[in-house]
Amino acid sequence: MYEQKTKENDKSVIEYIESVESPKKREDAYKLLDIFSDVSGYQAKMWGPSIIGFGKYHYKYPTGHEGDAPLVGFSPRKAKISLYFATGDTEREKLLEKFGKHTSGKACVYINKLADIDTEVLEELITQSINFLRRTYPDQE
Repeated sequence: MYEQKTKENDKSVIEYIESVESPKKREDAYKLLDIFSDVSGYQAKMWGPSIIGFGKYHYKYPTGHEGDAPLVGFSPRKAKISLYFATGDTEREKLLEKFGKHTSGKACVYINKLADIDTEVLEELITQSINFLRRTYPDQE
């Protein structure tokens, strides 16, 4: 049976951010911590060893695969900063057009630094993602 690797845990978000080698990435991580906390209304929690997540939802796919995940989150990784938003949200692409310098995958949006993006659009992306997940997975929390 599949065991989910990325789980919410009690590790310290601040200790994780302090372990980030690059001073600039560390500074951006603290700014992102403030933005995600303020906009989401959730306290930051560590998910796995390196994802800082906000809120939580339980998903179940038609295949039967299910698990828990943060509503939104980020990770100040060595190469780029990963921003985690809902998968399947078609509205996300419209917001990303005015987001700034980034690349994106299925669930992640990657940025080099906070100065490359429009933080007001980031706030919209956070809100949009949370709203999408609440509609997609109602009756939680």
